Amino acid sequence: MKKTEKLLGVFYSLIIILIILIAYFFIPFSQNLKQALFPVAAVLGFAFLVLGVVLLWLTKKSKIKGKLRVFLMLIGISAIGPFIGAILHNFFYALGIYFKDIIFVKNIMQILGVIFFLLALIGFPILFLVGMVGAIILFYKKKK
Repeated sequence: MKKTEKLLGVFYSLIIILIILIAYFFIPFSQNLKQALFPVAAVLGFAFLVLGVVLLWLTKKSKIKGKLRVFLMLIGISAIGPFIGAILHNFFYALGIYFKDIIFVKNIMQILGVIFFLLALIGFPILFLVGMVGAIILFYKKKK
């Protein structure tokens, strides 16, 4: 199996997992069904993270150059980003609580917590979509 085929497999797997996760979070199901499906969503979220790391690694090792490489790296980074952003958000939130008596430090920690929260929730998903659209267009042009 060529590296490009592996890249495509990981790339399309990320897209499929993202669609399933979006459906889980945005399609209204009964509360019982949501609770029953939560372990599946957690496993899919972990798979999304791992596939992002794999995509970064495969892209780095491949001989792909130019814009396609940039878009694939962007997808990999934006698949890992929400996990790191959520951890850093919670870390800075906890530091803000710990340093609640030192107003300046508390405010800086709150600002950093908000920044990483917004990156995890808004910034990285937008970057993923930009990278996905760009990579699909370039893969399609390459086939022609």
